[in-house]
Amino acid sequence: MSVTPRRVAVLVLPSVVPFDLGVPMQVFGYPRPDLGVRRYRVTVCTPTPGLVHTSAGFAIDVRHGLRALAQADTIVLPGIDDLDLHVTPATVAALQRAHRRGARLVSICTGAFVLAEAGLLDGRRATTHWIDAPLLQARHPTVTVDPDVLYVDDGDILTSAGIACGIDLCLHVVRCDYGAAVAAAVARRMVVAPHREGSQAQFVARPVDAEVASTLEGTCRWARERLAQPLTVAQLARHARLAERTFTRRFRAEIGTSPLQWLLSERLLVARELLETTRLSLARVATRCGLGSEVSMRAHFRRRFGVSPAAYRRQFAASAPSRQPRP
Repeated sequence: MSVTPRRVAVLVLPSVVPFDLGVPMQVFGYPRPDLGVRRYRVTVCTPTPGLVHTSAGFAIDVRHGLRALAQADTIVLPGIDDLDLHVTPATVAALQRAHRRGARLVSICTGAFVLAEAGLLDGRRATTHWIDAPLLQARHPTVTVDPDVLYVDDGDILTSAGIACGIDLCLHVVRCDYGAAVAAAVARRMVVAPHREGSQAQFVARPVDAEVASTLEGTCRWARERLAQPLTVAQLARHARLAERTFTRRFRAEIGTSPLQWLLSERLLVARELLETTRLSLARVATRCGLGSEVSMRAHFRRRFGVSPAAYRRQFAASAPSRQPRP
């Protein structure tokens, strides 16, 4: 299969956080193919080419300037440590021009401060590290800052919370571009979880007992093996040997969402995989993943992914490795 690599520009500013820079380079800039295809071409750029000092005390040599933003399909802004950093007018103008022409803008952690300084988050919902979310909200009151999620996909502008959430967001971008199978292949290469919903909580306010966490993990595994069945919260609670109210409370504290929303997310993940990798009818896919009817699956799928199951299959089935459906 021939794939024209999508162009990604990673904009590096002084005090860049090395981890936040490493994430898009590992996801988009990996020098070898994923599933046999080189899918992205990455350029690292900065307002003034040369040595750029990082938050960790070492510098990196960046050879491309802001002109790289003019050709990029996606622009990634890694987090910065200096939240009082002056964003130059040239940088602001380049980001605004890129946005006007349709480039997708992605920030990791405190990279959202740069987007906000450029006026690109005005009237939008966004996130950043929960520690820095109050400052972002205070500085930019027209931005709706959500400190409780892993990432926010607002169409052409996407923002993530801190540290490892950048991995979740970058894998989400791969899923949007090439489908779940390719994103899962990238995740396997990086040895990380293939999918965490952006709506999950950034952190757990209080530690969860190790025994409870183990119980919930076992119940989640049990439920994944039975997604085609009409599972209820009561059934999940019985498996976990907890009262239903206690189970629901601890599930939300540990997983970051309600049991029913988690079940829906898991079923939609299975539906997406089956649409990419099998030729099962839509009705059969709906049954196999526990979404009931084709009509029900279409409504949930469109609400979550913005496209119908049939349109998703047309877009991504060719880019995923095919397999025979299980009986």
